[in-house]
Formats: sequence, C-alpha cells, structure tokens
Amino acid sequence: MYIYTCEEDFESMMTCIYDVWADRRGSQNVRLELEPVGQQELFSTYIRVLRDDTKAAKVIASIQKKISPEAYRQVYLAAMSDAGDRLDVIYRFLLLGFAYGGAVTKRLADAPVMRLFELSRRTGNDMHYYREFTRFVRIEPGIYVAHIEPACNVAVLAAAHFADRMPSEYWMIVDDKRSLAVVHPKDEEYYVTPLSKEELKKLQTIEKQRDIYTDLWKEFFETIAIKERENPRCQRTHMPLHYRKHVTEFM
Repeated sequence: MYIYTCEEDFESMMTCIYDVWADRRGSQNVRLELEPVGQQELFSTYIRVLRDDTKAAKVIASIQKKISPEAYRQVYLAAMSDAGDRLDVIYRFLLLGFAYGGAVTKRLADAPVMRLFELSRRTGNDMHYYREFTRFVRIEPGIYVAHIEPACNVAVLAAAHFADRMPSEYWMIVDDKRSLAVVHPKDEEYYVTPLSKEELKKLQTIEKQRDIYTDLWKEFFETIAIKERENPRCQRTHMPLHYRKHVTEFM
C-alpha cells in the first residue's frame, strides 16, 4: 500500500491528488492521509507531498470543467470539514466524477459520493451557525475583532457573509483553534494570514474588553427573556453549547 500524505490546506490536498494520478499506482493500491500521521503501518510506503499551486490549479480546473462547478463546491466544502478521512474521500469521489461527469452528484448510492455529501453538509451547517453566532468587539481606532473556534475550517466561508454586510469597516475574524485570521481592510478584499502564538494571545485579550454596546446587548438579551418560558433544552438545540464560548450574551 502506498500512502500519500500532505498538509491540510486545500491547495496541498489538490496537489496530493494530482501526484497520485500522475504516479498511476492504481486506486486500490493507494490511500491519502492528512498530516500529522500517527502510527505508521508496516509494509506500507509513505510518500509526502508538498504543496504546488500550479498542480493544484490544474486539478481545480479539471473538476470544474470535466465534472461540474457544483461538484467542485461540494469537494471544497468537504475539504474544509474536520473528518480525518476527508482527503481520501475526495479522491474516491473524483475517480467517480471523472468517469460519470456531472451526473456523479446524483449517484448517492455510491459510498464515496454519499460520504462526501455528508462532509460538505457538516461544513455547510457549521458555516451557517457562525454567520449567526459570530460576535465582534470594537477596539480603537475602529477595528472589529471576532473570535471563533469552529469544528470545520469555516472562517473564510463565514467571512464572505460579513464582507457583503460590512464592506466599509475594518474587521478581523480570528480562528483560535487553527491560529489564523481573516483580515478585512476597509473597502478592500479580505485575506487570510497565520498567527504566531504571541499574536494570538494578544488578540485573545481583546475579547475580554467591554464597552457600553456590549453591556447594552447583554442587558437586552436578559430583559427580553420570559423566565416562565425558559427552555434550556430547546435553546441548546438552536445554539449548541460549544458555539457559545465566544458569544457575547453567554460570556
């Protein structure tokens, strides 16, 4: 068995898939895994793949042209999930995709297709939750900072929502779990940047700041509640506990 490994960013995944195809070892003889790799298997050959943007772009273009834009969207969402097998699932899905074309998205009886849709749906759900539950804190000189810790890698996906609604503001969404930030300069395109431990720690102290608007929001949240109709179980259904860590009204 040949086991191909790579980093978990999307371009590295696409590069890994490119190299697997180029090596032509046969799908039954290969498996794709994300790093870090745990205990290595005996009698298996591990091949580490490094990111190559040119190779990644070729794979992306092939998916969009030879399968469909919808298939690419599903692949991207699945790649942003937190499932350990997502890279191998994407590879198996693409094997079917290049055989059946755009019709592959309807072949839910095939295990790789169904599994890919499960992963993309999980990412999509996480993205929608963080569109609703992301809370910003304003710091001088007028920069809005939000902290999130999503299970799936949805910071960039959620950022598109806020870029549409706050195009003329300076804001930043910080993914504490992955030590990265989506930065949006005023009236410009947002971009992603990794954070050092020192930068992340400094940004985390911002979340503890309070101002009049923070206090007003918390007071509003508590005032509109009807004590006799409180239903914690129903509330947890609509806002699970793990989403509340960085939500102002629960802090």
